[in-house]
Formats: sequence, C-alpha cells, structure tokens
Amino acid sequence: MLTSSAVSMPCGHAYSPTSRRYAAHEPDAHAVHRQLHQPAGRPGDVASGCAELGNPPIPPLGNAMDLICPAGNLPALKTAVDHGASAVYVGFRDQTNARAFAGLNFTEDDLRHGIDYAHARKRKVYIALNTYPGPAHIGDWQRAVDRAADLDVDAIICADLGVLDYATRQYPDLPRHLSVQASATTHAALRYYRERFGIARAVMPRVLSLQQIERLCERQVVPIEVFAFGSLCIMVEGRCQLSSYVTGVSPNRHGVCSPAKFVRWDEEPGGVRSVHLNDVLIDRYQVHEPAGYPTVCKGRYEVGGEIFHALEEPTSLNTLQLLPMLKAAGVAALKIEGRQRGLAYVGTVTRVWRQAIDRLESQPGAATNPAWQRELDAHAEGHQTTLGPYHRSWH
Repeated sequence: MLTSSAVSMPCGHAYSPTSRRYAAHEPDAHAVHRQLHQPAGRPGDVASGCAELGNPPIPPLGNAMDLICPAGNLPALKTAVDHGASAVYVGFRDQTNARAFAGLNFTEDDLRHGIDYAHARKRKVYIALNTYPGPAHIGDWQRAVDRAADLDVDAIICADLGVLDYATRQYPDLPRHLSVQASATTHAALRYYRERFGIARAVMPRVLSLQQIERLCERQVVPIEVFAFGSLCIMVEGRCQLSSYVTGVSPNRHGVCSPAKFVRWDEEPGGVRSVHLNDVLIDRYQVHEPAGYPTVCKGRYEVGGEIFHALEEPTSLNTLQLLPMLKAAGVAALKIEGRQRGLAYVGTVTRVWRQAIDRLESQPGAATNPAWQRELDAHAEGHQTTLGPYHRSWH
C-alpha cells in the first residue's frame, strides 16, 4: 500500500495522485553523467567488435557533429541552410514519407531548386522515404527511390527492408541512412543493416538512454545520428496505435498521424474551440489558449472527474545541456525534428544549435548560453522541454 503522496516514475518524473500530472524533476547534465556512469554490467551486448566486417568510416571525435535540420518546403530548406544546417531532410508530396500533411513537402521542381541551393553552399539534402509500403503499392516507393537518385540527393532515409533492398540493388552508390522508423537499437540489428544494405548512418529511436547511445557508438558499427530537439512520442517510432485505432489509418503507411481528413474543429459558445479526431473529442481550447496539433496522445480527457493530459503533456525534447556528452560518446549527427513547423521554428532552432555546436568546438569547457535555452523553450511544444529517456537510470 502506497503511503507517499507521490510515486517515483521512470525518466526522473514524479507522479502526483492529487494532480494526475507528471512534473519534471530533471537533473542537470553533470548529474546525469554521474548517474549513468556507475559501474554496471552490459547485458545484451552481441559482439565484441565489428572492425573486421568492413565498417564505414566513423568520424573522428575531433570532428564537429553534423546538424541535420527539417524542411517542409523550399523556404524552410533555404532558412535551414542559411542558419547553419549541415544537411536538410525533406520529403516528396506523397505517402512515402512520415510527414505527408496536406500542403507540406516538395514538388520535384522545388526540390531541384533546393538541392542546387544547398549544394552551392556546400550543404547536403536527404530525402526521407521512411514509411512502409503495402503489397500493392511497393512500386510507388521504388519510383520514389528512382526520383531521389535522379535528383542527385546526398542520401535517402529508409526503414522498409524492401525499399532498402531495391535502392541497394539499383543504386549502390546512393548513400542509404537507416530511418528512426526502423527502430534498430542493438549492435546486431545495425550490423545486419550495414552488411545487407550498406547503410552509411543509422538514426536512433527516441527511447534510448545516454548510456545506451554510448554503447552503440563504442562498437562503431555505423555512424550514429540522434534526435537533439523537437517533438516526442510515447509510442514506438512510427507505430502510433492510438491514431490507427481512432482513424483506421496507419501513420506508418499513410505518412501522417491524425490525418487532416479526420480532424474537425468546432466553434462553441463563448469562443471555445473543440477538436475531434474521427468524431472522438480530443480537446477543448479557451478563447486565448493556443491550440496544439490534435493527436490522441496529447489530448485532454476527463478521468475521475478531472480534465487533464492523461497520456502525455505537450513538451519537446531538448538535449542542449547534453551536447558535450553526445560528442564525447562519438555521435556523428544531431537531428532536429519538425518538418511540419514554420520558418521561425526552423530558423531559430537551427541557429541556436549551430551556435552551440560551434562553441563546443572552439570552447569545449564553456557553459551553455542561457539565452539559447530561452529561445528553444519559446518554440517547444507547450513551451516546456525535457531530456526524455536520455537521463533515465534504467536501461
């Protein structure tokens, strides 16, 4: 029987049965480092080393980490490049990418323009082909690979084995990055993707602790890319059962969580706005209350006579204070989430992270600029941020 008014939860949060809300009590970066580096065994290690398998080159620790930034349209691509992105990731205007929102993404003409713009400034462009085709539609994904190769992109980001296999066979010289949607979290999985499909980089799911990231980097199977800032999800990457259950449409096949055709906004008396997803009430917003994107996980529901974020509060991942540790671990690239976000978000977040990476290179011991945190907070979901699973002690 519980005798305390608060129950300790994973990820450094406290759950109060009186408020039914998670309150972030996150340690600073040094406390995280001390906590995660206590002597411990390493269950689950698969192999003692992979150097003999012909690994792709791993960037030396002295090299700056790449900054990979989102772009949902041509102005956003230019903004990311102009504000310091090493590479920009984009998608076609179809279901081959996991941000298939109406009005978002690129026509081929815009993409050619964007690639030329980036290459002229010695920046790269990656195309996300990171959803899973059904049996009747594999040809659409194969044609998307063809289009990407024809556009001379710098890499494609894929998750599906069939899409990776097609790209490997047809375009062996086109770099292939393993998408976060593949949910590869072990040395064995990464080694398989490298040996079978020659992946040049792997993007890690946002469920790993800092220590788990360090272990993967130590093995040097492939260069590792991690998410540094942006939206979080309580589901396994790309497998939103909540959205699928409510709408009958898979985000990982149709390219979007909470598809727009299922979203309905209603004006109620007093200026209150309500939002439904396939006729399921997700939230109500008061007159001066900013509205969030209507996802089931971040809606507010009545439970036990109270209305609150019963599943997940809107918040963004922000690993700025972990930057020195991510570099020391050997992380090759930092990814910013948000292809659906606007120019102000892309410009500000890209600029702040570029400044932080550059300062880390020129002044390794310098403290994080408090102004950077304030700027990032202003663009975070719910205007609050978290270290997410990075700082958990269990793994």
